Amino acid sequence: MDAHTSHTLYAERRARVAAQLGPGGIAIVPTALERQRNRDSDFLFRHDSYFYYLTGFSEPNAWLVITAEGETTLFCQPKDLEREIWDGIRLGPEAAPEHLGVSAAFAVTELDQRLPRLLENRHTVWYPFATHKGLEGRIDGWLQSVRARVRFGALCPESQRDLCGVLDEMRLFKDPFERDTMRRAAQISAGAHIRAMQRSAAMLRAGQDVREYHLDAELLHEFRQHGSQYPAYGSIVAAGANACVLHYRADNAPIRDGELVLIDAGCELDGYASDITRTFPANGRFSGPQRVLYDLVLASQVAAIEATRPGARFVAPHEAAVRVLTQGMLDLGLLDKNQVGTLEDAIQHRHYFAHYMHRTGHWLGMDVHDCGSYVEPSEVGTVSERQDALSGETILDRPSRILRPGMALTIEPGLYVRPSDGVPREFWNIGIRIEDDAFVTDTGCELISRGVPVQADEIEALMR
Repeated sequence: MDAHTSHTLYAERRARVAAQLGPGGIAIVPTALERQRNRDSDFLFRHDSYFYYLTGFSEPNAWLVITAEGETTLFCQPKDLEREIWDGIRLGPEAAPEHLGVSAAFAVTELDQRLPRLLENRHTVWYPFATHKGLEGRIDGWLQSVRARVRFGALCPESQRDLCGVLDEMRLFKDPFERDTMRRAAQISAGAHIRAMQRSAAMLRAGQDVREYHLDAELLHEFRQHGSQYPAYGSIVAAGANACVLHYRADNAPIRDGELVLIDAGCELDGYASDITRTFPANGRFSGPQRVLYDLVLASQVAAIEATRPGARFVAPHEAAVRVLTQGMLDLGLLDKNQVGTLEDAIQHRHYFAHYMHRTGHWLGMDVHDCGSYVEPSEVGTVSERQDALSGETILDRPSRILRPGMALTIEPGLYVRPSDGVPREFWNIGIRIEDDAFVTDTGCELISRGVPVQADEIEALMR
């Protein structure tokens, strides 16, 4: 993206925020803090997603202020030759207006001096609630400084409002630039999954000791080789029974001939996440029981994909997947028909939860579990009560979000079979998840992560 396009993109986003602040509104958005890892080293810095969405600026220690009139002020690190020798070149406030398209920029060292004046005579101050520890206290301090000037005619903002709602709704719908970036991220991640599959089979064929960290290394190599800045989240590389731990992290467990490997991994590219899961036989050949369960999960994903279309509710893909999975559990003896009853009974009482305990998707974007309400805004006041079949807890239900073109989400059913009485032994310790990234389109959905095969036969062919 060239500088002019970048200026226009982020300026349009800031203008959309300004238009929603109301008369006398002002918004304050900080980037993320730098975090110390140990004695003399920080964690790798990653910008705050809201801040980056509005600026495209990835330096730490920066703040953005937007007024209802559309004036934008950036506070950033000042130029400092000594620190730049150690930590890298800074843009600096003098160059920021030209490079970022903001109205004005100042050194962040002037933040406490200038913020009270910017807040004077404003009606409402907006900021993201409950996202930055200590932010409320900083704002209270600036407001106290405004109140100290009331005898000079200064007015203090009368209300504070959560900026997350405004930004979440904007970020929920991906523009063409975002969709293109996410397609490229998914393409890189698909290549990484292919690389890991092939490494697993090749090492086992060569009689080598294969560990989960070997495949994790393949993922990281492919991410960085193609320009990804880092993984979008901690990669899951789970061999054998480890796949039944939903958030298992790649460790040093051996990958054994005859077992399945579940990899849930995606790169982050230019601020946008991908999120792909594939489950494959370590040696490149599914056993009979593995193939049966794999084909069941894949059939449930097909049903969920068909349910992902404009006008449908967000819960529709999950409900479609649950129906297929639950019927399969009954057919294969994972659930005892004599105990759980019919398909409808098993769904109503959530008996499937023993082997499928997560949702079938989530929003995807700058964050891997991206922001955005899962409740339809026009129906938020419609509330119904139900008693949870497992916990007995009273749940307040509101109508699920209606899917619309431009939304991005994952589609990720799974099946996790731990050793249990009444469950056929040939299925024990098998965990399977299949996950793809999708955009809702005018007619259905676009899968952007199918650069890595999903059919069992195609996976086996790839690994040969």
